Amino acid sequence: MTAGSAIPTWIMVLLAAVCAALLAWDIFGYVLPFQHDTGQAMLDTYFAGYDVSTVVRMQQLLAQNETAAGILRAMYLGPELVLPAALTALLLLIFMRLGPIDAWRGRSVHPVLGRITYVLPLIYGLADYAENIAGLLAFGESPSSGIAAALLPWLTRLKFASLAICLILIVRFLMVRTLPRSD
Repeated sequence: MTAGSAIPTWIMVLLAAVCAALLAWDIFGYVLPFQHDTGQAMLDTYFAGYDVSTVVRMQQLLAQNETAAGILRAMYLGPELVLPAALTALLLLIFMRLGPIDAWRGRSVHPVLGRITYVLPLIYGLADYAENIAGLLAFGESPSSGIAAALLPWLTRLKFASLAICLILIVRFLMVRTLPRSD
């Protein structure tokens, strides 16, 4: 029995389908209508990141466009309440199924360091929820909207960086597990 082998495949497939459905709801229900209404993309879709001046421009845009502000708020209070948790769970289950890193570049890795990889999906999930909360505060009538606007670019970068690292490690795990070992 290998690490994570007790996790049924159907659970992972079901969770992946839930994530795909939530992402489709996010994109087709909120991201595209927002872009159609404003001519701009949501900040949540800026994979390369953005700065505080972009947040300020978005705040000005949303102050003038109630429909777009409503779309953004509905997204944060709709699929974005569930998607980060579902994706975090899926990433964590994939890491558990593949097992901890036991070697890196041909050298054995300390078991504690190998198990730290399990923290990466949690970092993604926390960063995504923190980004959503900061978005609600920055684009709402909150007295702390300035602080939230300053944090928002950093939280988005952390979210996408941790997600990218998770995906890279998953591909690496799969390559190491499927390639024949050379002695």
